[in-house]
Amino acid sequence: MIEPVVKEVRVPASPEVAFRRFTEGVGGWWPKATHSVSKEKCRAVFWPGPAGSDLYEVDEDGNRHVWGTFSVWEPPSRLALTWHPGRGSETAQTIEITFEPRGEETLVTLRHGGFEALGDTAQAARDDYDQGWSKVLAMYRSALP
Repeated sequence: MIEPVVKEVRVPASPEVAFRRFTEGVGGWWPKATHSVSKEKCRAVFWPGPAGSDLYEVDEDGNRHVWGTFSVWEPPSRLALTWHPGRGSETAQTIEITFEPRGEETLVTLRHGGFEALGDTAQAARDDYDQGWSKVLAMYRSALP
């Protein structure tokens, strides 16, 4: 079994604001040029919710690239999803993100597991995501007041 990637970031916002910024506001802070299927051709990213809906990007030609599907949508405390950007759903990993109040801040915890679905590339993918999620969460934090 490959250990999941677990990342935490404290943000200066209530869980309601933090959740909304992470989901509805994702297009404003997500590093599209480096962390998307279509890279510099990515024009928009959408995490619309609720459970059962897809999260996806749209490229400059209007093509939609599905990254996964929400399995849990519990604003403002938790969401979970499958994750397979640029790959078929048979390679899906799982991500859970929680939003917990900590005084005037919110602790956002991301847990990304299920790398075994990637076969021989599982450990390399896990190592890449360990670094990649740090950058993504730093971008997210900087998008909050």
